[in-house]
Amino acid sequence: MQRLYDFIRRHPTGVDVFWAVFLLGLSGMSMVSGAYDAGREELVAVPVALGLSTVVALRRKAPEKMLLLAILVGVVQLVFNVRPGIGNFAMLVITYTVATVGERWASRLALICSMSAGALSQLRWDAEPGASWAEKVFVTIIMTVPFVLAWVLGDSLRTRRAYFDQLEERAARLEREREAQSKVAVAAERARIARELHDVVAHNVSVMVVQADGAAYVMDAAPDQAKQALETISSTGRQALAEMRRLLGVLRTGDAPESGEYVPQPDVEQIEDLVAQVRQTGLEVDFKVEGTPRPLPSGVELTAYRVVQEALTNTRKHGGPDAGASVRLVYFDDGLGLLIEDDGRGAAHELYEDGGADGAGHGMIGMRERVGMVGGTLDAGPRPGGGFRISALLPLKPSD
Repeated sequence: MQRLYDFIRRHPTGVDVFWAVFLLGLSGMSMVSGAYDAGREELVAVPVALGLSTVVALRRKAPEKMLLLAILVGVVQLVFNVRPGIGNFAMLVITYTVATVGERWASRLALICSMSAGALSQLRWDAEPGASWAEKVFVTIIMTVPFVLAWVLGDSLRTRRAYFDQLEERAARLEREREAQSKVAVAAERARIARELHDVVAHNVSVMVVQADGAAYVMDAAPDQAKQALETISSTGRQALAEMRRLLGVLRTGDAPESGEYVPQPDVEQIEDLVAQVRQTGLEVDFKVEGTPRPLPSGVELTAYRVVQEALTNTRKHGGPDAGASVRLVYFDDGLGLLIEDDGRGAAHELYEDGGADGAGHGMIGMRERVGMVGGTLDAGPRPGGGFRISALLPLKPSD
């Protein structure tokens, strides 16, 4: 049964031709049985039957033209007094077809003809000779109803198809929008990873360079200090590799996971370890925590850590010799405050704002993006009397 249904769907014109031949055969049998009077009526009945069969055969190929052909055949029947027969079923079929797939003007024309066909037939041929006007009106209504129902059914199917087409178009549009949003999300994630890598590389490599310079300087005079500096370089390098492995692992979708453990994202508690690490490079850092520490959203903790890390890295890069820095963490009722200051010579404010001398860095730009992502505010600029100050306020979302 399914194969037959699939065949009918693949060959609609062939199916229509089959029914057209069948209808032509019935019309021929009607003519042979003497339904039409001999003479001109019988001669005209042959092209009428052929025309109505053609209407059925080509109704899907050219519905508007077949409607006009059906109207022409109807006019010929009225003029030459060819009574309606079994072949006139084609008019019912073309009315349904035009209402379903035809142009709007053709659909309206089919409705007008459908509502007038019964009345014209009654005026030309009395179904019951000598019947009263009430009986004629009743017969006219009975003849008109099938045509009107065919038109209503076809128009309803047209509306339903248009509705489903609209749903499909909307689904396709939503799918395209979803793909576009996915691409935007991927781009945002890659930008986040670029900022993470910048923070990791800039901070840890800076520490390693300072420690390496110190080790080379005291290698002969103080071997123990040189050994400690080399151990710091080793641990810092391992930490940098672990964080880079974690970040790059996000980009390797579908690949086999690398061996080794991925470290968790830094949080506020690790800021003290970060400060201790920076102190080992020779930069004096004063670290204080004010207020009552409490659990923070992971995004706020990572943002606070990266802001402090970037600020201290900038101090080492631009502060000059004998520079000192201070880090303050202040827990407010509705936010976490960060204040990082240094008394070095600093760098031009424009370099921070523009992302570095080449305009391609991620320093201050990355800070502002991070703070903005958690709904916070950041202010950065030179201090009165020298040095640089970075202050940020990160809102705390109450935990459920």
